[in-house]
Amino acid sequence: MNTNSIPVVSVVIPMYNVEKYIAQSINSVLDQTYHHFELILVDDGCIDKTLDIVNKFLDPRIRIIHQKNRGLSGARNTGIDAARGIYVALLDADDYWGKDKLNKHIQHLSANPEVGVSYCPSLFISEEGKLLGIGQYPKLSNISKQHIFCRNPVGNGSSPVIRSSLLAEIGYFGVKSDKYRKMYFNESLRQSEDIELWTRIALTTKWQFAGIDTPLTFYRINDAGLSADLDKQFASWQQAVMLNKNCDPTFFKTFYSLARAYQLRYLARRAIQSKSRITALKLIHKAIYCDYRIVFQEPSRTIVTLCCAWLKFLPCNIYCRLEKLVMLNFGNSSIKH
Repeated sequence: MNTNSIPVVSVVIPMYNVEKYIAQSINSVLDQTYHHFELILVDDGCIDKTLDIVNKFLDPRIRIIHQKNRGLSGARNTGIDAARGIYVALLDADDYWGKDKLNKHIQHLSANPEVGVSYCPSLFISEEGKLLGIGQYPKLSNISKQHIFCRNPVGNGSSPVIRSSLLAEIGYFGVKSDKYRKMYFNESLRQSEDIELWTRIALTTKWQFAGIDTPLTFYRINDAGLSADLDKQFASWQQAVMLNKNCDPTFFKTFYSLARAYQLRYLARRAIQSKSRITALKLIHKAIYCDYRIVFQEPSRTIVTLCCAWLKFLPCNIYCRLEKLVMLNFGNSSIKH
């Protein structure tokens, strides 16, 4: 094969019944200022019009892989295993990227050979694609194992660009009928699969995590997604992180309660956004009770979350005025762990 035909980066988009969003997601890749990529679309058993839309794209850099439904982790694994680039970029089908996303991440990884996972801040958009004025603004440098475990700086599944060599290092084969299938994300998980992977990388490899400061990921949420069964989300998070407990039992003993507290605070902030007042109040109090260290490590975010949870009980018009005042004085609001 001519080496010039080998893509530098492989973009993987898992697809399952995403007819409303897939065109925007694909176009955001094809419109990148960096052109030397392949786009791997994994049809995870779509039964809506997703494939009709996808088949209208004639760009030769697009590859479509069909499989029976295996879930998000299974679709990502299929795409990663088919990737030919030295970097793998993940994009969920209902999200999209800014035009300079790949260019900036490739520059970042090229300049920092010790970094295995490059990520960026994300801006939240509504189901209709409107900016919500909030986002994820994580820590970008000097990322420790504790920070990955407690804070998940990567943020969401459409943010990371990962070295293929890292993925080859942490990949493993499945069991029984999947004994010849390479796994990267844990396919037993239906939520928090990315948190499990980042924790495993942090605890079992020497690769570093680092971010760029430009928000280049547009992450779609809706009220149902924000408030949907937060208890289930927390249970999924616990299941995911405990899969790596045996990698470093001492580390888990030291930081597990703190990680739980940060996760509860994060869910409290999501409950505030979705207007779930009682839930938000319960979660932030539970977070502080779980591990008081979050008050001392990040007093401003913890206290602001607590105050916002209580202020949600004010009349809506008064709360909205206070929220606008805060945004004018402190810039873009953000949801962080």
